[in-house]
Amino acid sequence: MKHKFYDVKTKSHVETEVLECVTFTNASRTSYAFKGKTADGRSLTAFVSKAVWEKANK
Repeated sequence: MKHKFYDVKTKSHVETEVLECVTFTNASRTSYAFKGKTADGRSLTAFVSKAVWEKANK
């Protein structure tokens, strides 16, 4: 599945393959994110809603 990520280094949006669906849990809430990589190997993270994350995780 592909998703649009924001590349901080180039200050632009890039569309790349989602490599992993992850959650970040804090004491009071859970955040949902997709992980990807740029063409030159840098890591990308995009935070998404729970509904989008669950749809991608099926």
